[in-house]
Amino acid sequence: MKLPFRRGKQQQQFQEEIDSHLALAKYDRINRGESSEQADHAARREFGNVALVRHVTRDQWGWRWLEEFLQDLRYGARSLRKNPGFTAIAILTLALGIGANTSLFSVVNAVLLNSLPYPHPEQLVTLHESKPNFRAGSISYPNFHDWQKNNHSFSSMAVARGASFTVTGLGESEQVTARFISSDYFSMLGVAPVLGRMFVTGEDQIGAAPIALVSANFWKRKLGGSPDVLGKTLNLDGKAYTIVGVTPASFDLFLRSVRAPDVYVPIGLWSNPLLPLRSAGLGIHGVARLKPGVTIEQAAADMQTVTNNLADAYPDSDKGIGATIIAFRKDMLGDVQPVLLVLLGAVGFVLLIACVNVANLLLARSTGRTREFAIRAALGAGQGRIVRQLLTESTLLALSAAVLGVLLAQWATRAVLTLVPAELPRAAEIAIDAHVLLFTAGVSVLAGILFGLAPALRTSQPRLQETLKESGRGTSGTRYRAQGVFVVAEIAMALVLLAGAGLLIRSLTVLWGANPGFQPNGVFTFGLSLPPSMLGSPPATIRAYVRDLDAKFAATPGVESASQSWAAFPMTTDDEQLFWINGQPKPTNESDMKWTLNYVVQPDYLKVMGIPLQRGRFFTAHDDERSPLVTVVDDVFAKKYFAGQDPIGQRIRVNHLIDNEDGASALIVGVVRHVNQWGLDSDDNEELRAQMYLPCLQMPDSYISGVPGGGGTFMAIRSHAATSQLLDALRLRNREINSEQVLFDAQTMNKIISGTLAARRFSMILFASFAGLALLLSSVGIYGVTSYLVGQRTHEIGLRMALGASRIHVLGMVLRHGAKLAAAGVAIGIAASLALTRLMASMRYGVSATDPLTFIGVALILTFVALAACYIPARRAMRVDPLVALRYE
Repeated sequence: MKLPFRRGKQQQQFQEEIDSHLALAKYDRINRGESSEQADHAARREFGNVALVRHVTRDQWGWRWLEEFLQDLRYGARSLRKNPGFTAIAILTLALGIGANTSLFSVVNAVLLNSLPYPHPEQLVTLHESKPNFRAGSISYPNFHDWQKNNHSFSSMAVARGASFTVTGLGESEQVTARFISSDYFSMLGVAPVLGRMFVTGEDQIGAAPIALVSANFWKRKLGGSPDVLGKTLNLDGKAYTIVGVTPASFDLFLRSVRAPDVYVPIGLWSNPLLPLRSAGLGIHGVARLKPGVTIEQAAADMQTVTNNLADAYPDSDKGIGATIIAFRKDMLGDVQPVLLVLLGAVGFVLLIACVNVANLLLARSTGRTREFAIRAALGAGQGRIVRQLLTESTLLALSAAVLGVLLAQWATRAVLTLVPAELPRAAEIAIDAHVLLFTAGVSVLAGILFGLAPALRTSQPRLQETLKESGRGTSGTRYRAQGVFVVAEIAMALVLLAGAGLLIRSLTVLWGANPGFQPNGVFTFGLSLPPSMLGSPPATIRAYVRDLDAKFAATPGVESASQSWAAFPMTTDDEQLFWINGQPKPTNESDMKWTLNYVVQPDYLKVMGIPLQRGRFFTAHDDERSPLVTVVDDVFAKKYFAGQDPIGQRIRVNHLIDNEDGASALIVGVVRHVNQWGLDSDDNEELRAQMYLPCLQMPDSYISGVPGGGGTFMAIRSHAATSQLLDALRLRNREINSEQVLFDAQTMNKIISGTLAARRFSMILFASFAGLALLLSSVGIYGVTSYLVGQRTHEIGLRMALGASRIHVLGMVLRHGAKLAAAGVAIGIAASLALTRLMASMRYGVSATDPLTFIGVALILTFVALAACYIPARRAMRVDPLVALRYE
C-alpha cells in the first residue's frame, strides 16, 4: 500500500508505519488460524485507504497515539484470552495482593487520612496539666478558669470529664454514660445541636441551674424522638435536670467506637466537694482552638507565662504546675499511627511479592513468544512499540485483578472490622469509598508497570537471527538468572513478614503468660449505681448499706467471695493519692509530695482478686470508721520508700482524706504483691508508681457522701459458675436488694485483660495473615520457576539419564537448585529483618528484635516450604523418559 501524498523523509516515515501495522495485523490473523493469503487480504482491507486517511488526519491533530493504544489494547486482550490458564493465575495472584492493600488502606484512610469532622481541625489541641510525676495530668477546675481568662493564644477553651448517671422515670432504671463539660465545649468544636441549643456562657458555674443535653440516640431510644422534649425534665441520680438540647448521634470527641455519652451536664453541677479545690485534678482534661496563625510552640510559651503567674499567686497548689499542649490529631491517634504504617508497609510487601510472581510468569511466558517478537521486529516494529505492547498487557492484567481485588477487599474489610480494637479512633468510618478506589486504581496501574517492565525490557530486544534459526526449545541463561533473582527477592520479603509476625506472636504469648499480680480466672466484675434515694443520706446510713452489699452478693448462689472497689481497679480505672512519710516535714506545696496509686476496697478484696499477701495482714471488718486509719502497701511501695526497713508499723500521711492540714496518719499493717495496673505489658519493677490500699469504711464522711452520686460502686466477685447463670443470679439478687439499683458493665476479668491486648492482637492477626499470604505466594513462585526450569531442561535431563544418571541424582539436582534460591533468599531476608523489625519496638513485648528462636524458626519454615514447592517438579523430572526426551529434541 503506497502513500498517495507527502514527500521525502515524512513520506518514508509514514510508509514504514503503515507497513508495520499491516505486518502486525497479518501476523495476528495467522495466529488466529487464517491462511497467509486470507490474512493478507483482511489486513489490507482493515488498513485500507479510509483507515489510512483517518490515521494521517489524527496524526495531524496529535491523536495518533490513541489509534496505536487501542490496537495494543485489542491485541493484548486477545493474547490474554488465548491463554486462560496463565491469565487466571496471574489475575488471582495480583488480586490477593491488591485486595489486601485495598482493605488495609481503607483503615489507614479512615483513621489517618480523612479530615476530622470539625471546622479547621488543624487549630484544635488538647490541654493537660504537667506535674512533677505526669506530663499529661488532669486540670483543676479553678486553674482551667484562669487559663481560659488569661491566655492570649486560644480563641476558645473547654474541659470535660467522664461520668455516669442512673436514669429513672423512663421505664426500668438504667445506667447511662455521661460527660461533665464546660459551657463552650460544643461551640468550640463547631458542633451544632440536632434540636434546641447547647450550653451558654455561665451555665457551667458551680451552683448554676440543673440543665442537660441528651444525645440523639438516647433521645430516640428513651424519649421517643419527640420534638417537644425541650423543657422536659430528666431524672439523673434522683435529681431533675431540664433538657435544653439534643446533640448529634453517637458524638464522641475522640471519635472512638467505645460507648459515646448519652447525657451532657455542665461541669459546675458535679457534686464533688473537691471540685473547687485548685489542687484537685479529678480526671478533667481540656481541648482548645488556637487563634489563626498561632503555632503550638507559641501557645506553649504563652501558657508557660500563665502557669508561672499562677504558681506565684498560689504557691501551695500550683508550684511546679505547667501546661502540656498536644495537637488534637496526634493525641487522638496515640500509638495507632506507627502501628498502621508498619502494617501498611507489611501489606505492601505482599503486593510486591505478587508482582514478582506475575513477573516470573510473564518471563516464562515470554519464552514462547520470542519468535513472535523477533518476527515483529523483523517486520519493522521498534523496541518502544514492543515494550508498550507488553506493558499494555500487564496493565490489563493488573486492572482486571483490581476488580477482583476490590471484591476481595470488601470481604476482608468486614473481617478486619470484627478485629478492630474498641479504642481505635474513627473505626466507624472504615469503608471502601472513592478515595480507596482511587488508591486501588493507582496501585493497580503501578503494579502493572512494575511487574511488566522487566519482561518487557528483556523481550523487546530479540536476537533476530538466533531466534528465527532456533527451534524455540529454550531460552538464555540470563532469563534463568532473572527468574532466580525474582524468587530470591520473594523469599527475602516473605521472611521479613514471617519474622515480624513471629515476633508479634511471641510477644502475645509472653504477655498471656505474664503474671499480672493477681489470679484473673474466676473473677467477675460489674458496676452498681446505688439507689438515687440514698443521695443526701447521712454517712452512717451509706456505710451501713455499703457494708451489707458485700455480704448479700457473697451469699448469691455460686459466689465464693465479694468485695467493692471505689478508686483504682486493675486495667480499668486508676486513682492517685498524695502522701508523705510520717515524721518527715510536710512538703511546703503539693507538687513536692509523693504520688501513689490508690485502691479503696473491702476486707475480702485480696481473696477475690487472688493477690498474695507477703507480710503482715490485710483489712478486717474491724477496720471501720470507729478504728484508727490503716493501710496496706505493695512491695514496690515498700522497696521504694522503706528500703532496708520493715514497712509494717510505719506511718504515712495521706493528703485530703480528712480536714486536717497535717493529713490523715495511716498505719501500714501489711505488704502485698504489686499489681499490673495498666495491662499485662506494664513492667513489674520498682520504677513503677507505688500502690496503696485503704479500707472503704474508713474513708471520711465527705468521701462516703459522694459515693451514691459519684457513679456508685464497683464490685468484684470470685466464682467458678458459668457466666450466664452467674449473671442471672446476680441480677436477681440485685433486684432483691433494691429495685432502683442498676447493675451494669458485667464482664469477666479475663475479658478485661483480653481487651487490653486487643490492639496487639489486631496487629498480630493482620501481620500473621500477610505473612501467611506472602508464604503462599512465595511457594507458588518457587514452584512455578522450578517447574518451568524442569520443562526447559527436559532434553538435558533426558541426556543425563541416558548417560547413566539415576533418578535420585536428578531429584537432587532439582532440589539443590531450589535450595540455593531458598538459602540466598533466607540470608538476605534475615539481614533485612534485623533492620526492619526494630521499627516494631512499640509492638513487641518481652522479645528482642533479634530474637534467635523467631529467626531460626521462620528460616526453617521458609526453607521447608521452598523445598516442598520444588519437590513436585523434581518428581516430574525423575519420570522423564530419556528416549522420549531425545526424540523430542
